[in-house]
Amino acid sequence: MEYRQRHLEAKITRLRQAVPVILVLGARQAGKSTLLSHLAPDAHRVVFDPVIDVNNAREDPELFLDQYQPPLILDEVQYVPDLLGVIKRRVDEDPHPGRYLLTGSQNLMLLSTVSESMAGRVAVLDLPFLSLAERCHAAGTAGTWVEDLFKTDAMDRLRSRGRLAPRASEPTLASRLWRGGFPGHLDQDDAILPDLFASYMRTYIERDVRRVATVEDANLFSRFVGLCAAHSGQEINHAQLGRELGITHHTAQRWLAILRATYQWLEVPAFSGNPAKRISQRPKGYFTDTGLAAWTQRISSPTALMSNPIQGALFETHVVLDLLKQTQTMTHPPRAHHWRAHSGAEVDLLLERDGMFVAVEAKSSARVTRADTRGIRAFRETYPHLEHGIGVVVAAVRETALVGEDIIAVPYDIA
Repeated sequence: MEYRQRHLEAKITRLRQAVPVILVLGARQAGKSTLLSHLAPDAHRVVFDPVIDVNNAREDPELFLDQYQPPLILDEVQYVPDLLGVIKRRVDEDPHPGRYLLTGSQNLMLLSTVSESMAGRVAVLDLPFLSLAERCHAAGTAGTWVEDLFKTDAMDRLRSRGRLAPRASEPTLASRLWRGGFPGHLDQDDAILPDLFASYMRTYIERDVRRVATVEDANLFSRFVGLCAAHSGQEINHAQLGRELGITHHTAQRWLAILRATYQWLEVPAFSGNPAKRISQRPKGYFTDTGLAAWTQRISSPTALMSNPIQGALFETHVVLDLLKQTQTMTHPPRAHHWRAHSGAEVDLLLERDGMFVAVEAKSSARVTRADTRGIRAFRETYPHLEHGIGVVVAAVRETALVGEDIIAVPYDIA
């Protein structure tokens, strides 16, 4: 499989010179091990297993570490929690930067354990599935366009950017959404992708879900995953999720927490601003890979996706997640919110940094009109006292164009 540069590379490289332990968290098969092996080719790598005690790491963690000289890559460290205490003692004795590079695909207990045992000694980073720029070998070539949004000349910067070159296996918007961002899937034929997603889901439930929580009915949980995929891009209503599957809202809430903890689900909080305003306070949820989401809905091809009612939601999911992935390159990433008034006006994504708010809308159509900017204009009118940056409508348009006062439409595949 051909390696693709990741947005996190520069940040990890800097941190390896500053802290002794780096922990990269993310979903199974997001590319964590490949990334660290690429950045530290001289490091020995050990992959832990939930069943097998690899090299007696669980039985005797001290002896295990004695076998290797740093730098050392330790994959899936959630399976050997006792090892973390030993690493902590060793970096206390020798805090030389870049000694241990850890990965994990579950954060229910791992994140709190690492933070408590190695505070000040560890940098914790999240690695999502591939962004569109990463898939097209364009990560890090000229910065990310999300950085342009907070510049004083944002409009000119966006106009000067071109578009990403389509890959042969995903030449259209529909194919990009349908295939998703699994690194191991990029060079596979369309015909084999459903089998790969099916195997991934089976492994995910058996090896991840059932080891972090009690889930008696794997088939029912699998249906719950599909239900969440169908609700990607919507505000979260645990009671509704429970009713649709015949489970309690407490169970739905617990299962959704499992999806979050295993990096299959991401939530964007609501922006309140003024509590006196009649606005929604519920977060919006997003399935973290559009390809896996499409598979759960049994969408058989990119062509079928374009006529499926979920197509618009998957496009919004792609846009929101892609922008958030790009923010990883920023030294000071913006905070992310969504906004919806009870009148129906809404903004898909609000990016806030240094008191400036950039409102972003996602529209899967190839034509953007003033009507598509209604949510952005409503947000500005509701909060006139805020500092508003440009408004952005990300769409399937061919070129960047002005569509309103300080509102610009940009191609979803802008470079």
